[in-house]
Amino acid sequence: MPRTMNNLWGGAVAEAAKTLNSSIAVDSRMWREDIQGSLAHSAILTAQGILSPEDGQSIQAGLTGILKDIESGALQIDMGAEDIHTFVEMELTARIGDAGKRLHTARSRNDQVATDLRLYLRNQEDELVSLIHDVIKALRDKAAEYADAVMPGYTHLQRAQPVTLGHYLCAYAMMLTRDAGRVKDARVRLNQCPLGACALAGTTFPTDRAMTAAALGFDSPCLNSMDAVSDRDFCVELMSACSLIMTHLSRLSEELVLWSSLEFGFVTLPEGFVTGSSIMPQKKNPDMAELIRGKTGRVYGDLTALLTVLKGLPLAYNKDMQEDKQAVFDAVDTVKLCLSVMAPMVAGMTPHPEAMRRAAGTGFINATDCADWLVAHGVPFREAYGIAARLVHAGTPLEDVPLETYQAACPVFDETIYDAVDLDNCVRRRNLPVAEEIAFLDEFLGNV
Repeated sequence: MPRTMNNLWGGAVAEAAKTLNSSIAVDSRMWREDIQGSLAHSAILTAQGILSPEDGQSIQAGLTGILKDIESGALQIDMGAEDIHTFVEMELTARIGDAGKRLHTARSRNDQVATDLRLYLRNQEDELVSLIHDVIKALRDKAAEYADAVMPGYTHLQRAQPVTLGHYLCAYAMMLTRDAGRVKDARVRLNQCPLGACALAGTTFPTDRAMTAAALGFDSPCLNSMDAVSDRDFCVELMSACSLIMTHLSRLSEELVLWSSLEFGFVTLPEGFVTGSSIMPQKKNPDMAELIRGKTGRVYGDLTALLTVLKGLPLAYNKDMQEDKQAVFDAVDTVKLCLSVMAPMVAGMTPHPEAMRRAAGTGFINATDCADWLVAHGVPFREAYGIAARLVHAGTPLEDVPLETYQAACPVFDETIYDAVDLDNCVRRRNLPVAEEIAFLDEFLGNV
């Protein structure tokens, strides 16, 4: 016969089932939020006369003591408990006696865990925004420093038209400003309080849900009690934002992998963010950029896992939803780690403008400017395109094509074509708004 163990609800469960049912290995990180929610809940119970002042005071003191003891290390969380909520309640009862058993009045673990999770993720969202800002600042500073460094822009990974490194890096900064906005936007919808919804249908006790929400810093209570305990949209929304953050970090990582290769030679990554080879002493591998690129799939997987858990659940709470925390915690942890690596990696990288300029000088990335010159002098664009294409196919850089060759291709050409195909002029005429981009990023970061 399988061994059985007693549980919070007074029943017994097989040892293997207990292992399956246990979530404390994952949710123990919410100990602070669980105590925070319980402090607010007991205060409301006391204020509403549901708890006596003596019991309310005893519970408040007991919870505060548990909080301080966990913070100091004097109390270790018992990983044999079913979950963090059970651990805190049993520890409180052990310390203050029967008063501790009254804490769960007008509350279910269903609304308790939903509240804890919202409190925890609210703090995580604030940290995510701060870390995104760090990467944006690193990109902004490097873009400002190399605002005029000419380099090739690419489409299909083929050299296309000249841009500057400042403009290139600002593109990634712009992506991240949207990411920060998505996380902030998700925080708005997260910031409603489930506490008081109880198991699914509220409680017969005269609690004050608005007072509880305000005490915990929520904007309002969740309006529908069934939705309050079964909603995990706020997790999915945050994980969706995390997935897009990783998309952008992965794209930037791919650039850094390419740019730091000998074939490109556009940048040198800082020593603390590359590794050597176990067999080839000349190697400096961009492992951190590659790992960020690789961990993107992990975050996508977390999002897919939670969506799959939620897709067929009837109202209200189902135990399947216990799988939410492992997925969302892993996604947030991974994104935070990747952001914390990307910021100093970008800040510490050394661009090589001379190599970028050499690359921009090959590949005929000024061919469109040649065609545009012809259009400005009355040649229809499709005809101008064909003339420029024939000049490119001849193989001589457009800056070096003799004037007579230009005029043989089209008699409209004159000596001003050389100004048109000069790389610096190509960039200057496009008026890439790096200064305006930097100003936008400064305002976004609160630097102005």
